[in-house]
Amino acid sequence: MVETDPQTSGPAEAVEAAAAPRRPSLSPSRAADFKTCPLLYRFRTIDRLPEKKSLAAVRGTLVHSVLEKLYDLPAAQRTPENALDLVEPAWSELREEPGIAELFETSGDSGAETDVNAPESVEAWLASAGKLVEKYFTLEDPRRLQPEAREELVEVTLPDGLLLRGYVDRLDVAPNGALRVVDYKTGSMPREAFESKALFQMKFYALVLWRTRGVVAAQLKLLYLGDGDALTYAPDEAELVRFERTLLAIWSAIERAVETGEFRPNKTRLCGWCDHQALCPAWGGTPPPFPAEAAAAAGWRTTIPVTAV
Repeated sequence: MVETDPQTSGPAEAVEAAAAPRRPSLSPSRAADFKTCPLLYRFRTIDRLPEKKSLAAVRGTLVHSVLEKLYDLPAAQRTPENALDLVEPAWSELREEPGIAELFETSGDSGAETDVNAPESVEAWLASAGKLVEKYFTLEDPRRLQPEAREELVEVTLPDGLLLRGYVDRLDVAPNGALRVVDYKTGSMPREAFESKALFQMKFYALVLWRTRGVVAAQLKLLYLGDGDALTYAPDEAELVRFERTLLAIWSAIERAVETGEFRPNKTRLCGWCDHQALCPAWGGTPPPFPAEAAAAAGWRTTIPVTAV
């Protein structure tokens, strides 16, 4: 499921952004946001500022949808040809969402597209999505798999009250009860130095599943459709205990920031993907007043008087 690089995004992020949680909660994407830049976390979670859609992110959503629908077919029919036949129907559903069709509109008389990275046509863009779908078949044979769940919401409340929640692309359960958590990425596999960041999301899911099912996932598997590579990892119970402490520390830092309204910006190379530079002090901008009233209404504790907004 941050995705600071839009090529790694899937439909889970869209669902998460569109639906307010029942009460303050932590997801892998939002935890990664805070680690990357506390101010970005505030803009996305507290202010809930709109962000532009990108063709790369929408393509990721489309590919995720196709791979989810693929497993609705009988096992013998899960072929590359049938998967490609699912692209157009999935696109027909997706393009009805607000802001999607506009990505392919031209501006002015020059014919220049609204997205500087846009392909020449919708057809070319769909073909690029089709290539990612085809690449999936070099990594797995879906005819031999029968997932227990796809796009599954998993959540648990820890003893201290922290609610963890996120969406798993696919969950496989072996006859002996062993769990495999699978996540699709439409980008390329990261260099070894960045593997731990890629696995953060998967360890999050493994922790939730361990706390809800009492079983440590036997394998965490990231499938990178951009280059046809896979990253696998086998966590252990002691590691998940340590990871839980890490999440609790992140949550404590988030709670302190909400109470005071102080979310510091963190200027990094990832800022190039951020839609909020105009409001960021690190880029000469001024953030809007902290929305204390909205934070309080969402269940956050804050020391900032709501009358201040």
